[in-house]
Amino acid sequence: MRAVIFDMDGTLLDTIEDIARSMNEALGLLGFPAHPVDRYLDFVGDGIDALARRALPGDVSDDALVHKAVLEMRRIYASSWACTTRPFAGVPEMLDVLAARGVKMAILSNKLDAFTKDMAATLLPRWRFEVVQGLEPGLARKPDPEGALRCARLMGVAGAECAFVGDSVIDILTGKSAGMMTVGVLWGYQDGARLASAGADALVAHPSELPDALLS
Repeated sequence: MRAVIFDMDGTLLDTIEDIARSMNEALGLLGFPAHPVDRYLDFVGDGIDALARRALPGDVSDDALVHKAVLEMRRIYASSWACTTRPFAGVPEMLDVLAARGVKMAILSNKLDAFTKDMAATLLPRWRFEVVQGLEPGLARKPDPEGALRCARLMGVAGAECAFVGDSVIDILTGKSAGMMTVGVLWGYQDGARLASAGADALVAHPSELPDALLS
């Protein structure tokens, strides 16, 4: 593998507490109950609109109310996403190894593009990512392969020379659709059984295992 595309939330960065707190605060402002943090493990992965729909009570389907929840969550998260969010233990050392071995790196997230770029610049400033891409108008969200193939193209590699690394079924499906090697990480937000059932080519339990999984 000459290059690797990383998912961000649950793969490079542990973001779940800040996401849960921000969404719960938005729900409270709208008069709805909050959820335990671990419930958000099943809510995240498809972007903020899907997050809001899943966090709202099941009988709430009004698009205007969903949009209001999205706006409130976005406003709150913009000023507080860094309260507890940090790289997972072992991720900095893993990125050091990949950089030293000359592996090109990119980030592709279903998080809004502005947040994705801010978080990478603030929390992962030591490493060169050829592409940092979040969700923006005109770009299909994962698991559509468009974003992954764009990242590979901008890194100057073919899909078959690139690995897609993530913690969710969405990430595995994205990589497979793009013709890439897929690696599921077990320190994130979905369990190994789900990643294996989605067809992950490899599973790694700790960031230190990733370089050898990619380069063996």
